Amino acid sequence: MQKNNPFHFEYSYVSLPDTFYSFVKPELFPKPELVLLNKTLCNQLDVVVENEEDLLNALLIKQTENETTSFAQAYAGHQFGHFTKLGDGRAIIIGEHTTKRNQRFDIQLKGSGRTPYSRGGDGKATLRAMLREYLISEAMHYLNIPSSRSLSVIKTGQPVYRETLQEGAAVVRVMESHIRVGTFEYAARFGKPEDVKTLVNYTIKRLYPELLDDENLAVSLLRKVMQNQIDLVADWMRVGFIHGVMNTDNTSISGETFDYGPCAFMNSYHPDTVYSSIDHQSRYAFGNQPKIIKWNLCRFAEALLPIIHENKEKSLALAQITIDEFDAIWEKKYYGTMLNKIGFATNNSLYYELVDELLEVMKKGKIDYTNTFNDLSKVLISEENTNKNTEFSDWIKNWKHIIRQSIGAEKAIKIMGAVNPITIPRNHLLENALDEAVNGNMKVFERLLDVITKPYELQDGIDDFLKPSASNFEKYYQTFCGT
Repeated sequence: MQKNNPFHFEYSYVSLPDTFYSFVKPELFPKPELVLLNKTLCNQLDVVVENEEDLLNALLIKQTENETTSFAQAYAGHQFGHFTKLGDGRAIIIGEHTTKRNQRFDIQLKGSGRTPYSRGGDGKATLRAMLREYLISEAMHYLNIPSSRSLSVIKTGQPVYRETLQEGAAVVRVMESHIRVGTFEYAARFGKPEDVKTLVNYTIKRLYPELLDDENLAVSLLRKVMQNQIDLVADWMRVGFIHGVMNTDNTSISGETFDYGPCAFMNSYHPDTVYSSIDHQSRYAFGNQPKIIKWNLCRFAEALLPIIHENKEKSLALAQITIDEFDAIWEKKYYGTMLNKIGFATNNSLYYELVDELLEVMKKGKIDYTNTFNDLSKVLISEENTNKNTEFSDWIKNWKHIIRQSIGAEKAIKIMGAVNPITIPRNHLLENALDEAVNGNMKVFERLLDVITKPYELQDGIDDFLKPSASNFEKYYQTFCGT
């Protein structure tokens, strides 16, 4: 390993059977150029970058001409409900970086060229798509939502052929783990009988060591992942985020949001909102996300069935008992989250109807999701409701009365301020920033990035960042997977 490598790499994942991965080198780009470096994340990871060349050498592993330590992961997944054998087609894990606090993170290079799992693809990525992932993953992090992070974006110096000829790039993605539901589906469908057990043991040891002494590790892992995914999707709903491609291979066992392809943030509220160009049946619409994560967890449970219990009927019964807990856990988590958004500290089912009524009013009136919840604090302070919608005014009147009788305006405002973002990466602002960036002007992108890293602060000069896009933009706006 080179002298000035800023990473401390280990490779625990390759202790698994080799069916789970393939050793592969990233393509050596002719003229790599660092576009963005996340210095805050570097500090958090104890990664000291003394110069650009050391970082590029470490990521592109030019120092390992005779030995390949980087690898692509094999996995499967249900994509839009259909099972497919997959794998990292354009991503390579350079290594597992360990910090001074003994935290372990995958350092993955995405857009680094073909792998054994590329399935006819070129394994590359566009500058636009990688800048998009960088900004949205950072936005999610600062919204206090578990997410992959982006350490850097690197221009490859190579053109990429998509609808048009575009500039190539790679993003350095950081995650606690890239193990996904699809990894377990792969083990169950294509591995040996003992591979699922081996994967469960490795996953628990790496991610959830507190479960190691539990009687049934598979059931404990299922329950843990279910809780984490419920918490995650409730957070998505809190900020109006639509993942857009909730396939099982994009459902992380660690509970992190990742794969920011056709994702977007909702403007005017409607549960049927879809932006993804490939989601023709609205499978992954905003309001469907809870149902889909439950469906994905059922696929996870199916993959675990061989090791839950040696008796098939007993195994199925134990898995079903766990999955049957989903609805009650989801309802409590979701309404607890939404009650926080309207100022309540406790999860009182008596107030669930208030949430439902507000969302119905917002849907009918096509009212902006982010601004509506953010403005509730102003309504409590100023007594003024600028929205002339009669149903909304009636709801506000009833809500204010309940708030004052229960928790009080001051406490309610504090609760709402912690969970209702003032700024999000509005779709039209993001697209404009990307347009400018790929044409050589990074200033607009950097300004948007700066604003979204302080989403709960009322910053100066951000009026334009608070406005929803024009209705025509929303009507025709589509997002794409970026492959």
